[in-house]
Amino acid sequence: MTTQPEHPMHDIADSDPEAHRIAQPASTPEELRAALALIAPDALPTFDAERAAALRQSREQVSAAPMRRFVGQWAVYVAVERHPDRAARLRALEARAAETDDLHEARELAAEIGRILDEACAEAGIDQEQGAA
Repeated sequence: MTTQPEHPMHDIADSDPEAHRIAQPASTPEELRAALALIAPDALPTFDAERAAALRQSREQVSAAPMRRFVGQWAVYVAVERHPDRAARLRALEARAAETDDLHEARELAAEIGRILDEACAEAGIDQEQGAA
């Protein structure tokens, strides 16, 4: 009898329509990078380049603010991308918003985009009033 190896992508019940999502990782560069390797490996070069830039800025400014911004932005990105349906919806809304000339439609699109990003911020532990938690 063989057993199936444990896989971090299977932490949700099979009845969940997004059964292949992963748990929201801790907001550290290492944890976020590991999550990206599973859910959005094409984003790794951008992540690595932005991480290097944030580290450089932090050293130049003698401030942790650039790294906090970097981690917060990528934590939200991971929060969106770990839900494939939500990520696809966000991309579709953004594409439609870039094309529309109708002000009413643009407002509706912006409102839905905002709701998706609010959910992602909450999952990532980002306090939108105060910045990263």
